[in-house]
Amino acid sequence: MKPKQQLVVIGNGMAGMRTIEELLSVSPDQYEITVFGTEPYGEYNRIMLSAILSGDKPVEDIIIKPRQWYVENKIKFHAGEKKAVARIERGYKKVIAIDGTTASYDRLLIATGSKAIFPKVDGHNLDGVISFRHIMDVNKILDYSRTHKKVVVLGGSLLGLETAYGLALHGMEVTVVHSHQMLLNRQLDKTAATLLQNELEQRGIVFKMSAKLKALIGNENKHIIAAQFEDKSELACDLFITAIGIEPNITLAKEAGLYCERGIVVNDTLQTYDPSIYAVGECIQHRGATFELAAPLFEQAKVCASRLSKTGVAEYITLPTATKLKVAGIQLFSIGDFLGDDESESITFSNPALGIYKKLVLKTHRLIGAILYGDTTDSSWYQELLEQKMSVSTLKDKLIFGKDY
Repeated sequence: MKPKQQLVVIGNGMAGMRTIEELLSVSPDQYEITVFGTEPYGEYNRIMLSAILSGDKPVEDIIIKPRQWYVENKIKFHAGEKKAVARIERGYKKVIAIDGTTASYDRLLIATGSKAIFPKVDGHNLDGVISFRHIMDVNKILDYSRTHKKVVVLGGSLLGLETAYGLALHGMEVTVVHSHQMLLNRQLDKTAATLLQNELEQRGIVFKMSAKLKALIGNENKHIIAAQFEDKSELACDLFITAIGIEPNITLAKEAGLYCERGIVVNDTLQTYDPSIYAVGECIQHRGATFELAAPLFEQAKVCASRLSKTGVAEYITLPTATKLKVAGIQLFSIGDFLGDDESESITFSNPALGIYKKLVLKTHRLIGAILYGDTTDSSWYQELLEQKMSVSTLKDKLIFGKDY
């Protein structure tokens, strides 16, 4: 019997494990699979971390693959901080973990994800300054919420707003600091951003907009006590959460000599410059783009699995990704080019009394962007029209009213 090939996966997140799931479905016996993860859990749904923070779900509900899944699929699973891969030795085709655990590979899949961006200011390493990326971060934040009162969230991003909302539910005094005059300024126009801010203010969240952080101030115990801004104002706080974005986690790949720019550069088959190494997820750069949302990661997983199994000739194509906010009672959807240009046209519908705002942007008879606030019933339909580049010339007059019309 021909021996199985060795497939090693660095990273136990949603992109890497979706790839393995896809691979097992089409070619279950091709590889002996070894997975290295830095957290002491099986794969979990990182998208739902804010639901744990808000109290909507317990940790158990977001675990996608319990440890038994790895056993049942005969996957060697090395999990925990000491099992994190310390280096890739491409010449010997093996990886070595911090504790010395080694694994040889015929194919290597890098899915190291991303890391939070911390503000480059004095005090960024004080106690009480936390990012929000992992279950352990959630546990730490929840512990703080029981004994501390004032929190500053840096970043009016999806993650920042979801974090702020969760902490407000725990009775904390929450101020969101944003460098722009609009929330979600990369996903919304001014009208929708204003509606969103007004609704969140009604839920007890305070906003400091167009603000530039200057320094974080600590006490004699090196614990955060205030945030200081360029306008010389200060906000007292005993917890400071940074949510200003993420960057691809490419340290291992760079140290191994793989070609990287902002992320690990891959081709349309998700292959790196080393033909035996593939990469997926937030750690990669494909045709100049990097990734922060889940939908493109799952498409990458399908393509990568088809290539690893040699069952398909799929190639990855970057499509516009949709934005959705996970805050109870707020419906928000955004996709594509919602601003347009001189050659595009916009169709809008607004009902301030009901808190509903819709905007569609068309160009050459095709939908190129959309914002829905207050009513996202037709979001999937608009996304399908946009992705498939369908002509909407015959639908134009009623397009804003949704699929049923």
